[in-house]
Amino acid sequence: MSEQEFRTEKDSIGTKNVPEDVYYGVQSLRAAENFHITGLNMHPEIINSLAYIKKAAAITNCEAGLLDKKIAQAIVKACDEILGGKLHEDFIVDPIQGGAGTSLNMNANEVIANRANEILGGKKGDYSIVNPNDHVNCGQSTNDVIPTAGKMTSLRLLKNLKKELMRLHTALEKKAEEFDGVIKMGRTQLQDAVPIRLGQEFKAYSVAVLRDIRRMDKAMDEMRTLNMGGTAVGTGLNADEAYLRRIVPNLSEISDMELVQAYDLIDSTQNLDPFVAVSGAVKACAVTLSKIANDLRLMSSGPRAGFGEINLPAKQNGSSIMPGKVNPVIPEVVNQVAFNVIGNDVTITMAAEAGQLELNAFEPIIFYCLFQSIDTLGYAVQTFVDNCVTGITANETRCRYFVENSVGIITAICPYVGYQKAAEIAKEAIKTGESVKKLIIEQGILTEEQMDEILDPVQMTEPGISGKEHLTD
Repeated sequence: MSEQEFRTEKDSIGTKNVPEDVYYGVQSLRAAENFHITGLNMHPEIINSLAYIKKAAAITNCEAGLLDKKIAQAIVKACDEILGGKLHEDFIVDPIQGGAGTSLNMNANEVIANRANEILGGKKGDYSIVNPNDHVNCGQSTNDVIPTAGKMTSLRLLKNLKKELMRLHTALEKKAEEFDGVIKMGRTQLQDAVPIRLGQEFKAYSVAVLRDIRRMDKAMDEMRTLNMGGTAVGTGLNADEAYLRRIVPNLSEISDMELVQAYDLIDSTQNLDPFVAVSGAVKACAVTLSKIANDLRLMSSGPRAGFGEINLPAKQNGSSIMPGKVNPVIPEVVNQVAFNVIGNDVTITMAAEAGQLELNAFEPIIFYCLFQSIDTLGYAVQTFVDNCVTGITANETRCRYFVENSVGIITAICPYVGYQKAAEIAKEAIKTGESVKKLIIEQGILTEEQMDEILDPVQMTEPGISGKEHLTD
């Protein structure tokens, strides 16, 4: 095996040998050595977001007469290659890093500069033609590039999450229709309450998911406001006026995203509360999904010694020792993802709060946690829909049995027999184990026909519908 060849690059710290065939440079290599934290690669979407930003900057600087046309074209071509999926392996810095994202910004600058140098006939590491700082980073700072990349990435990831949530909403709506006629016992604080239709429960789930989608839409709007052009602290130092005016419109056009420049670039550079808002919306959604998953696990529990009201699709063996056991693995994974999202939200909140003066240095951990939350929640919703919700079936007979044998139905009968008599019947039912319906009929309080009318599923579960006027004394 031949020995690996190196080129020597220099930065303000000193010189360093960089593998000859790579597109990253000395600053990227130092960062990779300094920050071996997660052992993971940078999210591909933030790499693409950086490529859009660098492409837009090159176009804008060329329009402003600040960048030679050939250099600008070479940078644009290099960026297009990244957007096409190439050169991603040369983004070597860890997602969690010190320096407010400078390592990631310089990684992008070096990769793009070295590829642009090749395009123009130069060699990797010879920055006399295209320089990472002077050309690729012209008019920019880490402090406007990185938050912009984070916002663009969040928007793209949230779009996919919303797509999966809409699928879940639709699946729950279909189940609500399918189960509309299934009467079951409603429970509060895990105790028998009053009857409810299974379809109504699933309809409520769909409404909650839709509310989460709308909440996410509102939070996403905050991701569209960028501090590009603000450079280091939002004052726009070293950014040409023409560049400052055109960078965001150009970025919007080439990325096909609706982006706007912040009214106050200093505020937009200092404060990361928009990411907290997005994380909060994602967390709220995770809480909703976890509660739904909890309900499904409870209603499917047993199947003999638990509720057994619904059946979840059997996806895998539930035990290495208990034959035939099947666990609710899909709702369980939804729960676990929700726990992780909630923890990530705490980290994001603390990181956003920890900013000082003109900059928050903790964007890397915010992005790491936020992207993970959005991605994993999207994957969880996908498997929730495909491997659980669409295959749920109802045990209608068991659901009806619980209603008819529950003391809870006494609440529906109370208006017809009075509170005192209803309480007496309830106590007797608990003491003897007899059904409320049987005791009332046996005691001649109401007829079987009257009881059937009172216990009609629609009458018991629709506000404002009552059959009392049809009953005789």
